[in-house]
Amino acid sequence: MENLQKKRIIMSIAGVILCGISVGMFKHAALGVDPFQTLMSGLDAVIPIRFGTLYVLVNLILLSAALLLDRRKIGLATFINLFLLGYIVEWSQAVCVMLLPGLSGPGRIVLLAAAIILLCLSSSLYFTADLGVSTYDAVALIWSQRQKRIPFSICRISTDLICVVLGVLLCRLAGMSWAEVAGSVGIGTVITAFFMGPLITWFNRNVSDPLLKGTQEYNPKQNI
Repeated sequence: MENLQKKRIIMSIAGVILCGISVGMFKHAALGVDPFQTLMSGLDAVIPIRFGTLYVLVNLILLSAALLLDRRKIGLATFINLFLLGYIVEWSQAVCVMLLPGLSGPGRIVLLAAAIILLCLSSSLYFTADLGVSTYDAVALIWSQRQKRIPFSICRISTDLICVVLGVLLCRLAGMSWAEVAGSVGIGTVITAFFMGPLITWFNRNVSDPLLKGTQEYNPKQNI
């Protein structure tokens, strides 16, 4: 049991770090970020504070809601995500700018594809570890578990679409042109909005669950 707990902690921490790295890759590819980051881009455009700090404030609000609805979703990964992810994103984007300056069209597409795969894998890792999820991820998880007839993938698609719409409206409210908005809302946003839920489910079944079980059986609390 002690080894299992260590494995869960490692998966949770790795999941959050990889998630932050993937978002930085999304931003550098400039073909659209994931839906929640679309919302964050819109908020960033209208609220003049550092992105990392804004990320913490928004997630504190979502944390309050999650604590009221289902505090079982809150754990180690939640707080690592809340306080560090925004700054990991800033670091990851800076590293991408340094290592991959002046990306061509094909290079941006490759970077986007890698970012999508990494984001879904990272989300799967800390979902399956069951030591808490990000406050945004908790929304779809709580919804799917309260509405038993609606699968997680559909709940995730719905919350993602809401974030995209709000993000676009905020960007436009801030006076951004459609060309500028396209840096946040693009093909990457569409792919993650419609396919991230199913991809996370695939990684759960084929990567994260087998990785966690190892030599002993483990049934995560989350029914994704």
